[in-house]
Amino acid sequence: MHKDLRIIRDLAKKYAEIANKDIQEERRELWRDHNSLIRTRPLVYVRWFLAREEVITPQLECEDPFFRRHEGALRFWIFHDSIEDDYIIEPWITQWATYRVSRYTLWGPKIGRIPSPEPYGTWMFDPPLKCLEDFSLLVEPHHVIDEEATARDVSRLQDAVGDIIEVNMSRGPMYGTNLAMYLSDLRGLEQMMWDMSDNPEWLHGLMSFLSDGVLRTHDEAEAAGDWHLSNGSNQAMCYSRELPDPQANGSSVNRDQLWGYCNAQELTVVSPRMHDEFMLSYQLPIMEKFGLVAYGCCEDLTQKIDILRKWPNLRRISVTPFADVRRCAEQIQQDYVIGWRPNPAEMVCSGFDPDRIRKVIGDGVEAMKGCHFDICLKDVETVEHQPQRLRDWVQIAREVVDEHA
Repeated sequence: MHKDLRIIRDLAKKYAEIANKDIQEERRELWRDHNSLIRTRPLVYVRWFLAREEVITPQLECEDPFFRRHEGALRFWIFHDSIEDDYIIEPWITQWATYRVSRYTLWGPKIGRIPSPEPYGTWMFDPPLKCLEDFSLLVEPHHVIDEEATARDVSRLQDAVGDIIEVNMSRGPMYGTNLAMYLSDLRGLEQMMWDMSDNPEWLHGLMSFLSDGVLRTHDEAEAAGDWHLSNGSNQAMCYSRELPDPQANGSSVNRDQLWGYCNAQELTVVSPRMHDEFMLSYQLPIMEKFGLVAYGCCEDLTQKIDILRKWPNLRRISVTPFADVRRCAEQIQQDYVIGWRPNPAEMVCSGFDPDRIRKVIGDGVEAMKGCHFDICLKDVETVEHQPQRLRDWVQIAREVVDEHA
């Protein structure tokens, strides 16, 4: 344990030094303007770097699982600083509350998994709602925190590094806004789409149950004072001129002081009309409670920009590798921020071709000229054990942006 504490404390000191660099406040100013539709240079950043098995895991030394998780997070952000992108590294370390439910039992019945017969093969979801009558298996969700376990974990982290860096306790609700993921988990992706045609009234009932359930847990968390300024989410940086900055701990806030985020990746191939009918109409009551909203993850929204415009607090729209960048830009114009995500596979995951990177990013920047946009390298599954690619990509992306400005 003494070894674990020494490791965590040494890392926390390095992290605190990075989080308090002047560059972090410069980045905050850029994001405040950018997300408020005030013209800045296009921001470039890396998000959801998933190649941790290559870069981070081999460095882990802590034996206690609790400290090992935080060691991984600290090493990751220390590594991220070396990329020198526009991501903000905040001056706190977060300990999430412990909840009474797990990811796979949020709605009562357990989301099953069918393992692969092959070593290292992929598993399949085994959705529990196999027939319409299985609706009765669902349980109304509530915002319930295991206070004893939460206090214990916060105390452990506070004792370990609280004199070095602020420990932020996040008590936001376990139930997120991703209704499409909940639906596909419970019913199965293919069956979900069949239901839109074969069982539309039943599906509407299920969507109402899910939407009402998420909204209930969010209302309960707000009544309990468990929403704080660190609980916003927009798949970028939660800064703007209209909303308060993210902050560790502090007093509770209402959702209208926070960024909200949702998507519907699972409905990528569903028509705009059905997307609106079976998803957006149920997401809207949840998202209208937030101050500003971002929409989209990896789905192609080229045909769906118009239906998103009904959201009065929408501010950011993702444009993915599968979308038509030019058509999206023509529809979005300067009304929203475009969060553009070039394909990580042809950026850094499968070889590293600077000329190809320049071509792809140059074409994208030209297509979005006149728009408010940022460039995000997202879902990086591998860098083929060459992490320097990330820093090189950031440098190339900035050079291309400057050339096309």
